[in-house]
Amino acid sequence: MHRSPNCGPRRNGATPDIIVLHYTAMPDWTAARDWLCNEEAEVSAHYLISPQGEVVQLVDEDKRAWHAGAGAWGGVEDVNSRSIGIELSNDGASPFSAPLMDALEALLPDIMARWSVPPERVIGHSDLAPGRKVDPGPRFDWTRLARGGMAISVDPPDARTVDLTAFLSDLATAGYTASTDPDVLLPALRLRHRQGHEGPIDGRDCAIAAQLAARFPVALGERTS
Repeated sequence: MHRSPNCGPRRNGATPDIIVLHYTAMPDWTAARDWLCNEEAEVSAHYLISPQGEVVQLVDEDKRAWHAGAGAWGGVEDVNSRSIGIELSNDGASPFSAPLMDALEALLPDIMARWSVPPERVIGHSDLAPGRKVDPGPRFDWTRLARGGMAISVDPPDARTVDLTAFLSDLATAGYTASTDPDVLLPALRLRHRQGHEGPIDGRDCAIAAQLAARFPVALGERTS
């Protein structure tokens, strides 16, 4: 049994309607566990999943864990009060282990059902804190989660004309409200929806942003408490 002291009540009567995925960026998952339970760290998460697929609950779901930090998703600026945080044991450069992914796929549906979290509100730390965070990183298999209805993916059939104003507006509609800097938002979008692609913004980036805005406008999934 491992419990973190780094938590508190959710503010203003909030309940979770977002799930945030992180990676530990540490090679030893037990060291990550101990750090998340260290009062001096001032960081925590609700769950930690080891490479062997062990799921450790560190904070009760009705409590506010300290995992998201500064950032925003749609109109939510205190993401910690509105989210469940899940730390995945991974160094940021290696593939995620099969047992870990299996355990995540077993854990997510229960949390989503318990708190009525739709797939579009299962996000990465990089989504809510673009430019500041990159986890769960370029090796995380978002497509696998989307196939199981535990996240979203988009695959626009055609590229669009590059229109920076429309691109930024579409991303804001889809939830990317923590920044308005295209140089920050473009890498964040690609980490999630176009992994491995580099270079200047192009028509496919714009098409992805447009489809996200059209199919998954963030305001439709937000709750007032």
